[in-house]
Amino acid sequence: MEQAPPLFGQRSRRTSRRGAAPCLPTSRAELDRLGWQTCDVILVSGDAYVDHPSFGAALIGRLLEAQGHRVGIISQPDWRSADAFRALGPPRLFFGVTAGNLDSMVNRYTAERRVRTDDAYAPGGAAGRRPDRASIVYAQRCREAYREVPVVLGGIEASLRRLAHYDYWSDQVRRSILIDAKADLLLYGNAERAVVALAHRLASGAAIGEIDDLRGSALLRRSPPAGWTVLDATRPGASTAQPRGSDRARSAVRLPAYEELRDDRLRYAHASRLFHLESNPYNARALVQRHGDRDLWVNPPPLPLSGDELDQVYGLPFSRRPHPCYRDARIPAYEMIRHSVAILRGCFGGCAFCSLTEHEGRIVQSRSVDSVLSEIERIRDQVPGFTGVISDLGGPTANMYRMRCRDRGIEASCRRLSCLHPTVCRQLDTSHAPLIQLYRRARAVAGVKKIAIGSGVRFDLAARSPEYVQELARHHVGGYLKIAPEHVAERPLRHMLKPSIDSYQRFQELFERASRAAGKEQYLIPYFIAAHPGSGDQDMLELALWLKRHDYRLDQVQTFLPTPMTLATAMYHTGFNPLTLVGGRVDEVEVPRGDRARRLHKAFLRYHDPANWPLLRRALERMGRADLIGNGKRHLVPRFQPRTGR
Repeated sequence: MEQAPPLFGQRSRRTSRRGAAPCLPTSRAELDRLGWQTCDVILVSGDAYVDHPSFGAALIGRLLEAQGHRVGIISQPDWRSADAFRALGPPRLFFGVTAGNLDSMVNRYTAERRVRTDDAYAPGGAAGRRPDRASIVYAQRCREAYREVPVVLGGIEASLRRLAHYDYWSDQVRRSILIDAKADLLLYGNAERAVVALAHRLASGAAIGEIDDLRGSALLRRSPPAGWTVLDATRPGASTAQPRGSDRARSAVRLPAYEELRDDRLRYAHASRLFHLESNPYNARALVQRHGDRDLWVNPPPLPLSGDELDQVYGLPFSRRPHPCYRDARIPAYEMIRHSVAILRGCFGGCAFCSLTEHEGRIVQSRSVDSVLSEIERIRDQVPGFTGVISDLGGPTANMYRMRCRDRGIEASCRRLSCLHPTVCRQLDTSHAPLIQLYRRARAVAGVKKIAIGSGVRFDLAARSPEYVQELARHHVGGYLKIAPEHVAERPLRHMLKPSIDSYQRFQELFERASRAAGKEQYLIPYFIAAHPGSGDQDMLELALWLKRHDYRLDQVQTFLPTPMTLATAMYHTGFNPLTLVGGRVDEVEVPRGDRARRLHKAFLRYHDPANWPLLRRALERMGRADLIGNGKRHLVPRFQPRTGR
């Protein structure tokens, strides 16, 4: 298994003697107070600058600062001209550009393509503080401000758009964001290793065009480098088996070109399957995709951080507060996480609709107990408004802490997209004992009154540990626990790569029993997705009847939102299931398209809302289920509409 160089093994020769800055500078006046003439790196972000490890720009900024580089931040700049991008002068090494913690289109538009009225990552929650496709716009403004300075893309928007991808908001296949942004390099995933190596190599005199071997990077080339084997997988059904005698570490898989994906949905599904199969950092090969007369070259994913490295990253001197320039303005995203602690990153669940795996990867990386407890103590001592309640110990999921494959050799060769679907892998260590111990020690920290669990609990894992469910119910739930079965019908669950509803019900039984034993009245709040690919009207009716039978009345409903590069988005765009595309044959998928279908599926989830009854009555009559219209308990909707007051 390939070993990565230590993350903190090298420091810049230009280390500042002043140590860590109270906050990374955002203005010329702050540079002057620090005694800096210029920055080595300037990070441009679509989010407000909050000096907290949950905000990507702050984490990368503090990491580069710890390496001895001088880092400035330009946060939510006015993109209508290049003036705001000149505020700190030209950086010595590069501009790092990110749209923020969300894809800018997800941030601004709902699943119905309506403009959102707020932005959780802006002061006061005010909308309109960033442009559509922010990474592209910011990169172009950086280039306009200082043409000679390298521009590097990063963050989730860049990660999810690193290859040619279907874009829901324009309903078309777009080129790699690297090309549209005209940037020099793209770093995807958790890019700590890549950004540190990049900064040190540029500081040592390397040109940006010479740096083409970083894991987790994408760049443009005219042709493959000498000595590499490129496997032609442009045709659906083409084999990607490694040729005998060739070096896998110097092999690449050629995907269908952007122009082919734009015009051929079967090839798009094929490319999606190849991309996901080459996602294990321990065996993934480089990906090559033609765009016009150039190759987009995507190096293999970054190697995960070790536990010690993760501890060091989260131990950096974050103030854990918004920059003072915001004064008393409330930043909703910060309010949500200021008293929470991330204990892990990565997720091996592989849900088809979730873009997290495409960004953070499937290898779970966990912090040590001592590191987590130290952060809890810093929150207690430094963060305003702390009342003794830690709002979350979690991450992408609540309960994958310290879970990994039992056999590192198998882990290094595995090409499964999920360790949990269709069944939990026998090689997966699913012990909850380390997490239970962490909970117990966290509760014992002086000044802590309660530890809540706000991250999603993976119920099929939790059901394997009654002791964990007891611990959760007795100490970490305050009346309600949100849980995400997503559906009840077998067909949509299969396309989501989610477990059966039986698994949810086993967890529910354990949770209710544990709550009663603790003398507490507690309830699960299930979350479901409307209009997911593979879900037809009959499936949604089955879900609605299940909800009514269990007396669930959902207030909030999520409609499937196709985000770039997920398997579910490939199904939505193509009508095919990429995972079944073997030998040129592929299963077709029923896709709820258009406003009518999506509104109907959402209405099924809110069958109790009178506003939805006319739509549901028409649908039930069309489906031959008029027997469900009436005023009895067995009926889904009443026969008559209630009168409304004037």
